[in-house]
Amino acid sequence: MTLLLEATGVTKSFGRRSVLLGAYLEVHAGEVVAIVGENGAGKTTLLRICAGLVAPDSGMVRRAARVGYCPQQPGLVDLLTANQHLVLFGRALGLDRAAALRSGREMLESLGFPVGDTAVVRDLSGGTRQKLNLALALLGAPTVLLLDEPYQGFDRGSYVDFWQHVDAWRHEGRAVVVVTHLLAELQRVDRVVDLSVVRAEGSVPAAGAAR
Repeated sequence: MTLLLEATGVTKSFGRRSVLLGAYLEVHAGEVVAIVGENGAGKTTLLRICAGLVAPDSGMVRRAARVGYCPQQPGLVDLLTANQHLVLFGRALGLDRAAALRSGREMLESLGFPVGDTAVVRDLSGGTRQKLNLALALLGAPTVLLLDEPYQGFDRGSYVDFWQHVDAWRHEGRAVVVVTHLLAELQRVDRVVDLSVVRAEGSVPAAGAAR
């Protein structure tokens, strides 16, 4: 399989707090990888580093394809509609208005978003905002998807649909990384990377171990 994303020896501290020390992550085309670990293990930090949003203190990240990143907290503008978000994010990707709206609406519809809704984001439910957040990460058809607990606020039906989409992305040959705390769903992924946090004196968070 083609290696699309690799992070090696990733170290990151915030002040005196060590978050990652020698973390390792790789994901291949057609593979779904879950990142798990207790609170403070560095799951979100590792994903942000892989997306290029945060610089590691040391280590290296290699990306062989374009990355789409879905943060846990939606990076949305309260007073913009869904369509306005599609145009705004599409322009950043080099898509014209028509292309951004066409592809974005298709993704929104597939996620169960009320495409005809002209409400601004602040008037949408949490689950509906998260569907828009996920659709924006998919805009422009990235080959690598970095998804940080992307189903926050989803009802049961939308949650099941999300994992069906993950299967479809796998079959399309995309590389998918999902940060999750729902251990019951780990049978849906190909590999699990466990970021363990050790709080004993003199110790630091351990590197991610695949299992």
